[in-house]
Amino acid sequence: MTKTIFITGASAGIGKATAKYFANKGWNVIATMRKPENEKELNLLKNVTLLPLDVTNIRQITETVEKALALGDIDVVFNNAGYALLGVLEAITDEQLVAQMETNFLGVVRVTQAFIPYFRKRQSGLFITTGSSAGLMGFPVSSMYDASKWALEGWSESLSYELAEFGIGIKTIEPGLVATEIGDRSVIVPHPAYETIMNKFMAAIMHGDNVTTAEQIAAVVYGAATDGQDTLRYVCGEDAKDLYARRLAGGDEAFRATIKQMLAL
Repeated sequence: MTKTIFITGASAGIGKATAKYFANKGWNVIATMRKPENEKELNLLKNVTLLPLDVTNIRQITETVEKALALGDIDVVFNNAGYALLGVLEAITDEQLVAQMETNFLGVVRVTQAFIPYFRKRQSGLFITTGSSAGLMGFPVSSMYDASKWALEGWSESLSYELAEFGIGIKTIEPGLVATEIGDRSVIVPHPAYETIMNKFMAAIMHGDNVTTAEQIAAVVYGAATDGQDTLRYVCGEDAKDLYARRLAGGDEAFRATIKQMLAL
């Protein structure tokens, strides 16, 4: 029986790559994005259905989930919509920090909440979320982005216990730097007093080693969807694996020292 995955944030990057990957594997894909009328690739694939979804719009979440379920059974929900808000906290407006949490954290929570009754009745289903190595380790000039991803970590771990009784799984993908549109799809907020640390951090992420492609992350998502394992976190990308191993081996303060040394702080 052909399986179906519902994807948020499928217009670019990891979301689009994952939609293509699952479609090529023979899955039915419901690819959601804010403006599906602008999509020029996924709409050409016969087993991909496009639906509109802004994950900050509560009413649209309800409507789109209902439309998706009316198409047939859904096996996996991939919460991928999100973006990076980069800049020092002093420079970030209240509107910007609320928008970051609304999209990266509450958007995931609300989409998941909308699907839980359906999965509970089926006694099966899987939620996969795009987290980040920044949800496992804090980095400079990204406090609100990191906060949104750390929030997902605690939420996912807690939720895993209450969903298990009904055969529902929850997993988080933890990539490091991914070669997607980091410059185009990030909100970067400068502040003259922090120019030095901002420049060092931006240089590090723009020219980092071992950058993973969106297609490589899509393969990890597929593995998480099909491996049948009760695994909560999938750390992926050589940079993320290396840094996280250092964090676990050396402890918090040794890791902080490593980041300071890497950025010459």
